[in-house]
Amino acid sequence: VQLVESGGGSVQAGGSLTLSCIASGDIFSTLAMNWFRRFPGKQREFVAAFGSSGSTLYADAVNGRFTVSKDNAKNTLYLQMNNLQPEDTAVYYCSSQGQWGQGTLVTVAS
Repeated sequence: VQLVESGGGSVQAGGSLTLSCIASGDIFSTLAMNWFRRFPGKQREFVAAFGSSGSTLYADAVNGRFTVSKDNAKNTLYLQMNNLQPEDTAVYYCSSQGQWGQGTLVTVAS
C-alpha cells in the first residue's frame, strides 16, 4: 500500500485542521490504519488508530480533540484536529501494514 498525506499547515492556537491520507490498492476497506506524529528531534508517537472493524483509539494527549475517520469509497483516512495547541506542532504521518506516508507538517502558533 502507498500512502500520501495532505492537509497540514499553520494555524493559531484553538484552530482546526483536517489531515487526509490517500491509500493505493484495492483492499483499503479492510485495512487498519494509524496516525502518528514526530516532534522535532524525537521519535514518532502514536496519535490515533482506525481498526479494520471500525473501532478507534486515541492517545491521551489528543483524546476529545482529534477524530479519526475513514472513507472507503475514497480510499482516504482523515484526522480532524480541533482546539490545536502549540504542543501539537509536529509532522503527521499515516501508516498501515508497515508502510508510511511522507508526512505533512502541522504548525500551531500561540
